[in-house]
Amino acid sequence: MKFPFSISSRPVRALEPSGPVRGHNDWFLLLSILGMMFFSIAFVYSASAGFSDEKTGSAETFFWSHAARVMAGIVVMLAVSRIDYHWLERWSKPMLVAALLMLVYVLFEGTRMKGATRWLSLGPISFQPSEFAKFALVMHLGVMLAEKRSYIDDFKFSFLPMMCWVAIACGLVALQPNMSTAGVIFMVAMGTLFIGRVNLRQFGSVFLFGLVAAAGYAVSAPYRMRRIMAFVSLHSSGADTVTAANYQLTQGLIAFGSGKIIGVGPGQSHQRFFVPEPFGDFIYSIIGEEYGLIGTLAILGVFGLIVWRGLLVARQAPDDLGRNVAAGITLIIGAYAAINACVTTGLLPTTGLPMPFISYGGSSVLFSAAAVGVLLNISQQANVMPREQPALAGAMA
Repeated sequence: MKFPFSISSRPVRALEPSGPVRGHNDWFLLLSILGMMFFSIAFVYSASAGFSDEKTGSAETFFWSHAARVMAGIVVMLAVSRIDYHWLERWSKPMLVAALLMLVYVLFEGTRMKGATRWLSLGPISFQPSEFAKFALVMHLGVMLAEKRSYIDDFKFSFLPMMCWVAIACGLVALQPNMSTAGVIFMVAMGTLFIGRVNLRQFGSVFLFGLVAAAGYAVSAPYRMRRIMAFVSLHSSGADTVTAANYQLTQGLIAFGSGKIIGVGPGQSHQRFFVPEPFGDFIYSIIGEEYGLIGTLAILGVFGLIVWRGLLVARQAPDDLGRNVAAGITLIIGAYAAINACVTTGLLPTTGLPMPFISYGGSSVLFSAAAVGVLLNISQQANVMPREQPALAGAMA
């Protein structure tokens, strides 16, 4: 049994022997990402100035660091967008194997911060392998789904190999421990398989098993239980006590409340001195304080535009590989943005997931930018924004 679902309303065509028809980059997608990245420089500077001055003696330390990473990310994105995405057919598996080896290595030699071992330092470069692994997994799943299209219902030779990659990646991330990232990687991987039209019964069984396993994992450690109970208590009737477990969320909600409709103005945040590391996972709350409800809705609107254009690229992709990879990348960006917004507004328990392209952090910015570069290349070959044909232009003259 297959899913009665397809992200494409027309048959997926093979590339012509003479090469793909290339259009422009999807300008809606490109300009949305660029705008988000450039504005993030201002957001990070405003949110980090006080913290940076206290820690380093200069209010601009985090500003310049983030600005450099954004510029590097833009260069990477534009460079990758020039490379035919079919390179994934050859390199997605080595890329995923490298990501998994990094996840294994970080468990033994990684940098431990805040009770978790998530960072890998290579000389002056420090990054989170999980940021690389999530995109590597989705891209390799896209390749496997395209290669196994003719026997997609075969459990042993199609579904099982793909689920082995998903289980290994999620398991290694969970061991750091990093439940939130492991959970999102699992959900996005399942979403990619759904779009790839795997067998419904096989999908449903694994999905339910994953939910049960995630629930068991969530209550298996005292600190995770404290987060869950803090979330529940904060929303309980009459609960008004600020504890260590809900302190960050409480301060974030105060920031949103202070911003009201139009905000207190850029650089005027008061809560940035109370929200722990306000330029990171909770930067959305500082945006809410400085730019108000209008600013937060604008951010969500831009992410909505990115998701819409990404799914449009997937729908018009010239082949199964392009469709699956474009959809997977779009799901990652959309899921991270939605979860971060829900966490900072108190709709979900506190996690450590960044707001894509906005939160401070080199790993997230660079790997997300590279993935968007792949998405932009697919958009060129999907001909989402066609180039004007010379013959047609002459006929219209």
